[in-house]
Amino acid sequence: MNKLLIVGTVAFDAIETPFGKTDKILGGAATYIGLSASFFNLQSAIVSVVGDDFPQEHLDLLTSKNIDISGIEIVKGGKTFFWSGLYHNDLNSRDTLVTELNVLADFQPKVPQNYKDADVVMLGNLHPLVQSSVLDQMEKKPKLVVLDTMNFWMDCALPELLDVIKRVDVITINDEEARQLSGEYSLVKAAAKIQDMGPKYVVIKKGEHGALLFHNREVFFAPALPLEEVFDPTGAGDTFAGGFSGFIAQSENISFGNMKNAIIYGSNLASFCVEKFGTERMETLSKAEVAIRLQQFKSLTQFDIEI
Repeated sequence: MNKLLIVGTVAFDAIETPFGKTDKILGGAATYIGLSASFFNLQSAIVSVVGDDFPQEHLDLLTSKNIDISGIEIVKGGKTFFWSGLYHNDLNSRDTLVTELNVLADFQPKVPQNYKDADVVMLGNLHPLVQSSVLDQMEKKPKLVVLDTMNFWMDCALPELLDVIKRVDVITINDEEARQLSGEYSLVKAAAKIQDMGPKYVVIKKGEHGALLFHNREVFFAPALPLEEVFDPTGAGDTFAGGFSGFIAQSENISFGNMKNAIIYGSNLASFCVEKFGTERMETLSKAEVAIRLQQFKSLTQFDIEI
């Protein structure tokens, strides 16, 4: 089986939306990416760090999904990264209430020896120097490197971010971040500028309005499935990234045509993530449910037209 290396946070989140609130629950980019990628036929491992306050049951959950956790460092006496956020009524905007880096502040990633030849590397949202450090540890050039980042790093670590962007094949960001990174309002122009920075493929996430894939002059748009209930958008972007990178790793096909399918698989899995708080929906999701909704995605955009 092909190998997927996942780098990102494993964390505690406390979330409040118009539909309710949670105390500290399982969160983190690598957690969502790993749970999403577990729906594909591949070997995956997470590189991250937690404190010794992190419950064994959360680690057992990841192991039960066949995720290698040997790259998750547990710092004795340390506290796990914690984030708290409040979502507004439209669920598209949120306020960060608390960010406690804790053990993440001094995180030095260590890639497990048996994943230094991973086929696909998924660099979740972290400091660009941490992302670069992981690439430095690879003993074989991955077939595909996917990077997720955010406006925070554009504000406070732009030179380091631009350095790591040069080394990746795919970048996934939202529309606001694409505009900030490129200085262009038009997403078509923004994607072209970002491709000039290094990545051959640019994925621009638009939340409930779907996702765009750019490669050279080719463009593909995938809608988001209209859902009756959206409880919590936390982790939707990471779940999308896990579905995207997991599908590519399983299929071994790195082409624009196959990336279209990867976008759909990512969007499909993300549509489940938002239905409950945190990771709850992804923990119990079945492959049968995923297949049924994939058919709904196909029906959503399928039409016959005479030209």
